[in-house]
Amino acid sequence: METKYISKSGIEQWFKSIVDSGKRVYAPVNSRDQIEFKRVKNLSEVADEYVQTTQSIKASVYPKAEVLFSYEKEHGKVHLTDFNPDSIPETVLWKVHPCDAAGFKPLSAIFNWDSPDKLHNAHVQKTSVISFSCAMADESCFCTSVNGSPGNLAGSDIQLTMLPDGGAIAEIVTPKGEALVALSPTVFEADKGEDKTKYLVDLPARFSLEEVNAKLNKAFNSTVWKEQSERCIGCGACAFVCPTCACFDIQEDVHGSTGRRIRCWDACGFGLFTLHTSGHNPREHQSQRWRQRLLHKFSYMPARLNVVGCTGCGRCSRACPVDMNILEHITSIAEQ
Repeated sequence: METKYISKSGIEQWFKSIVDSGKRVYAPVNSRDQIEFKRVKNLSEVADEYVQTTQSIKASVYPKAEVLFSYEKEHGKVHLTDFNPDSIPETVLWKVHPCDAAGFKPLSAIFNWDSPDKLHNAHVQKTSVISFSCAMADESCFCTSVNGSPGNLAGSDIQLTMLPDGGAIAEIVTPKGEALVALSPTVFEADKGEDKTKYLVDLPARFSLEEVNAKLNKAFNSTVWKEQSERCIGCGACAFVCPTCACFDIQEDVHGSTGRRIRCWDACGFGLFTLHTSGHNPREHQSQRWRQRLLHKFSYMPARLNVVGCTGCGRCSRACPVDMNILEHITSIAEQ
């Protein structure tokens, strides 16, 4: 890893060089009183001060709906058109929070745990992440409780820490980051020796991940799941804004002799998610589905994939229409 300094005017020039290179650039934008990732061409479009975007950057490497393959039947033969990785354009994600960038690791662990997922991996390969460390947080943020931090570099190709003069400390983490620097190398100056930690928000840990994991391993039949899930309406908002949720459904889109197989987002909080064709549903109650969500993130994934399925971004709590607060729930489990 290499550390550089980049001035305010240097950031503007570098951003323009990225856009001019032909890469798609997505960044947080003010959109109808919400902050959303949208395609941008000018730095002036990028949102300034905010705690969190409404949606994560998950869709950039795991689209909401994507064609796995298409086919056409003709004269007794089937012509198959497979997914083409070359169809994915080079994409740069600008001003990503560290909790979002860190979400790529659990996503990739899920999609590659038994066999490599060529669609997901192709998206990751074509995506570069420029994260900005966090100088702001709110009561829903808890990245420091799940092995993260406001300056966490995991998943970032470059991370900028903004300085009072409008410039930034630039930490170049990966070869992808080096390639982005090479688009405008003269704007990157020698490191000035600034300590980035003094520019990060102070966010004390709210619970011990090890204690939570140990207690969850013994809590499958606990009454806590019913108590916590009594307000849950199973809307799936938490899963759709989460940077690490990877549940999906497979749909067949067939029209006569042609068809497509499509992978699309789903959520284990939905009542139909585990419904069998026989009519049996092994998770027929919302409490069982809530239990699955928490155990999967904080017990099953650490045991199977050696990664926590939560980055502490707090989006699920902000998005929940009935105030299901995952931080409160996990904290209560840690304290029991």
